[in-house]
Amino acid sequence: MLKPVRRWPSTAHRIPLRWKVRNLHSGRDLLSELSARQLIADVTRPDDFAKHLQKTRTIYAGIDPTAKSLHAGHLIPLLCLLHFRMRGHNTLALIGGATGLVGDPSGRMMERSLSEKAQIESNTVKLTHSIQQFFSRATEYALDKAPSMATFSQLQVVNNVDWLKELNLLDFLRSTGIHFRVNHMLARDSVKLRMTAHNGITFTEFTYQLLQGYDFYELFRTMGCTIQVGGSDQWGNILSGIDLINKAEGDCAGYNEGCFALTTPLLTTSQGEKFGKSAGNAVWLDEKLTSYLDFYQFFLRTTDADVEKYLKMFTLLHVEEIDAVVREHEIQPERRLAQKLLAKEVTLMIHGEEGLEAARVATNVLFGTDYSILHAKDIVKSLANDPRLVLCTEDELLGITLPNIAAKFGLTSSKSAARQLALGNGLYLNNISQPDVHFKLERSHLIDGQVAILRAGKDTHLILAMR
Repeated sequence: MLKPVRRWPSTAHRIPLRWKVRNLHSGRDLLSELSARQLIADVTRPDDFAKHLQKTRTIYAGIDPTAKSLHAGHLIPLLCLLHFRMRGHNTLALIGGATGLVGDPSGRMMERSLSEKAQIESNTVKLTHSIQQFFSRATEYALDKAPSMATFSQLQVVNNVDWLKELNLLDFLRSTGIHFRVNHMLARDSVKLRMTAHNGITFTEFTYQLLQGYDFYELFRTMGCTIQVGGSDQWGNILSGIDLINKAEGDCAGYNEGCFALTTPLLTTSQGEKFGKSAGNAVWLDEKLTSYLDFYQFFLRTTDADVEKYLKMFTLLHVEEIDAVVREHEIQPERRLAQKLLAKEVTLMIHGEEGLEAARVATNVLFGTDYSILHAKDIVKSLANDPRLVLCTEDELLGITLPNIAAKFGLTSSKSAARQLALGNGLYLNNISQPDVHFKLERSHLIDGQVAILRAGKDTHLILAMR
């Protein structure tokens, strides 16, 4: 039997600032560090777990291949893996190429639509690249914070289709199914929730916990993996894996002391919204899907109620440094010091220096007031893939009245609407109101002779750049 679970406190540990910081973890052991950063919801046998981590271990987290890229919601389990890597442990990212074809019922009232095999395979290839890129950049970010840190172990990305695709049903039932009791499976929260729904749960989804449990067993057996990390909705599935390992590899009483579960909080904002969404859309880690600007702005818009928690979860800043920043922020919250630091650190970790600089330039273009420091090439680069950036020919811009340009490129609905906007001092060129409806654009009006920034009202922008 598993020993009692500790539910970790929701408030972070606070350590006096007078304590000298020597490294990223300020002398805390790994579980205490993760707790201080509010990254733990539950763990099994915490005292034994802490002792277990005194030697190099192998840990894994699973990723569902139903999307073609990582998104902000993936950051918490991935950052948990990063913290383990920073302590010298081996890390595995498992893509559910097989289980993604079945569908995880956890946290859902309705059955998932089954994904096409070709789509899962395509997503798996893209996610593998996305995961490797995340850890490459996050490692650079971590080493920048602590240059003396030991060399990280190599991350491995594995796919459970490699061992599940050839699994014979009869062999699986005899070797694995025999260790699962239906009454225990029915008691899992993910199953109980679905049993109360009108359509219940299908046998396909019901067996998902067996497949995920088998994944843990396979990684334990072949790669010595003893720890699984997942969201708190995965608690039952992870315990299924530990139970299977106990019974298949344990002593005569069915107990193996060497495997552990760690779950992370399912994060929502202070308004109760699911973290990682912006206007209902996912915030992707791929700049082709979510621009540097939008990614940066997502974190910059964090509320005061959430910013301390996010700084601890999503950055590698010292917890003590974060405490000091938050205290300063609370004195003058209108300066948004904490939000600016959060946006900077997370963008730097995910997109590197180039992405951070692009986000800052784009932010200055769309929300700043001083255009004297802007350069055309930086503006174009920072807004690549942004629909507000339009490439034009010289003939389309020069010698044309500003209202006509605004109407032609969709900043306003018509020429007459553009003229009315100009007369009302609502049409801007490079942040300067242009009320003259006959004002014609010349090269001297452009930034570096190449870029014109038009604005309608307070926040509708059009950036025109000559090819």
